[in-house]
Amino acid sequence: MTEPLITPELVRLGVAVTGDKHAAIAEMATLIAASGRADRAGLLDAFEQREAQFTTGMPGGIAIPHCRAAAVKQASLGLIRLAEPIDFGSKDGPADLIIGIAAPEGTGDAHMKLLAKLSRALVRKDFLASLRSAKTPAEAAALISAVVQPDEPSPAGAAPVRASEATPPGEAAPPVLLAITSCPTGIAHTYMAAEALEEAARDKGIELHVETQGSGGIVPFTPDVIAKAGAIIIAADVGITGRDRFAGMPIIESGVKRPMSEAAKMIDEAVAAAKDPHARRVAGGGGDSTEAADSGLQVGWGKRIQQAVMTGVSYMIPFVAAGGLLTALGFAVGGYDVAFVSNDVALNYSLWNLPDAQTYTSGGVELVTSASGLALYLGSLLAALGGWGMGFLVAALSGYVAFGLAGRPGIAPGFIGGALSVAIGAGFLGGLVTGILAGLLALWLTSLKPPRWLAGLMPVVIIPLLTTMLVGLLMLLLLGRPLAAAMTGLQGWLTGMTGTSAVLLGIILGLMMCFDLGGPVNKAAYLFATAGLSQGTEASWMIMATVMAAGMVPPLAMALSTTLRRNLYTPAERENGTTAWLLGAAFISEGAIPFAAADPLRVIPSMMAGGAVTGALCMALGVGSKAPHGGLFVFFAIDPFWGFLVSIVAGTLVAGLLVTVLKQTSANKKAVAAAV
Repeated sequence: MTEPLITPELVRLGVAVTGDKHAAIAEMATLIAASGRADRAGLLDAFEQREAQFTTGMPGGIAIPHCRAAAVKQASLGLIRLAEPIDFGSKDGPADLIIGIAAPEGTGDAHMKLLAKLSRALVRKDFLASLRSAKTPAEAAALISAVVQPDEPSPAGAAPVRASEATPPGEAAPPVLLAITSCPTGIAHTYMAAEALEEAARDKGIELHVETQGSGGIVPFTPDVIAKAGAIIIAADVGITGRDRFAGMPIIESGVKRPMSEAAKMIDEAVAAAKDPHARRVAGGGGDSTEAADSGLQVGWGKRIQQAVMTGVSYMIPFVAAGGLLTALGFAVGGYDVAFVSNDVALNYSLWNLPDAQTYTSGGVELVTSASGLALYLGSLLAALGGWGMGFLVAALSGYVAFGLAGRPGIAPGFIGGALSVAIGAGFLGGLVTGILAGLLALWLTSLKPPRWLAGLMPVVIIPLLTTMLVGLLMLLLLGRPLAAAMTGLQGWLTGMTGTSAVLLGIILGLMMCFDLGGPVNKAAYLFATAGLSQGTEASWMIMATVMAAGMVPPLAMALSTTLRRNLYTPAERENGTTAWLLGAAFISEGAIPFAAADPLRVIPSMMAGGAVTGALCMALGVGSKAPHGGLFVFFAIDPFWGFLVSIVAGTLVAGLLVTVLKQTSANKKAVAAAV
């Protein structure tokens, strides 16, 4: 027998919560954890991470904090009906019904489909009214159970909404519409948006087929359904799969939350688009354009390019991490000078033919490697693998920036442009330029309307060919030399940094790393550091050490503050503080996000102050890191390691003590005000 998702013990009515939405989320985590179905600290952290991605407040006075996490032992639903509504960020006002959805990692389709049923029901006003009028936890639990776990299971998948059978004489039948909905976790918003669109289509007599790309699995449209559709609605906050299926089809696109307030308007827009020969259409290459959340307005070009650069950085990081750490391990096994002979040793020796100490030339002087035999051979293998991996860094950055703008047609031109940038000495600056150029050119070419016989060749042959040719010629004829000169100048400036200029750069990088804790500013500093690693210079290693050390400060500082003044923090924050020790040691800046989200005006300036101190000290002490990630766990790749530790400890003390003082001062003022 299927375990119930909700029981009376998972319902609380008339709850008075003191604080903002984070306090309400903490109450939900406590409620579910008290039933033994989840670990509270892990569940709360997962809820908060989801909330940081996008607010879970919904139209109708509800909020749906939800997650999938290893901390969840059993799929569960929690309901808290608040005595006083709390603002969860919805446009139509605060929420009084808090529905918590907690799913274990690796949750199967069956559980996801049950949660999808609840998400769809929450769009119905009669269902919300019944929850608000429920007199007991048992009654409320029964209402939800009747929706998610009815006695007679419903067929898998949602039936399409059909048009009215009777079309008035003389009038053309309304067009058939498609819709795809998808949110980052694929649990709640995905299905609520689908239900809202289906209800609006039903009211208007429009035939609508919906494909929910959520955690309950995807049942794709059949070719017959796509063939007869007149337009498609895409309501998503993430890239959808299979976009190429709709090439040339009129499209209405928005964030996943827009249908919950403007579903009828979106249906009307889709109907109008189906009849408009000049309507915006799905590009032939399957680009993943992103629309502004909660509106139908297209994202500005500046924002789209920024998002594409962040996409490039995200895809580049595995290349950096694998290549950089392999190189660092090679140095640890074979000595620093293995870098001068690694390729030759890796290709010309074997376990049955181990190398003697090798000679190499550095600075015009002939030297001999410090290692030989098995150590030199294994170190060379690791260093060579790392070097070959790092060789893809600029190409990967450029290729995936182009992919972020134009989808699949941008990948080949972007990769080739990035490789060309390396070949002509333009480095990561050239990679950024070629990625953006390739993406914009490919995106423009996908907007063309070729004859049907040619359309199939556009995304896989013609667009990559033309884009690669144009980007390559632009780089070789116009942009390559200026970018190479700029890169050479930048390298010369970094190499020549000493004293005050180095410390100033360290301060700037420290401030950037602690400003938004994994956001665009943080990622820009990290990109600057990791891209420089491919140069293999002392200055690039110092920048990498500075960025990594400063990024470790925020979680460590918050862990310190929660230890020093536990009474200033909620139980959930104290638990997060304990976890933040490990997150900080591993260079996971995001460990401080829950604290910054709850109290940004005190936390963020304090973290920036500590990051600036750490950055300045790292540069002043000449600390270098050959590894791009790992924190204290890649000690073997950091020199001098004692300088790295001193810098981190100093910054952590400054940030931790400052945030503690600010919070204590605020608490004292509140106490005085309460006593008056």
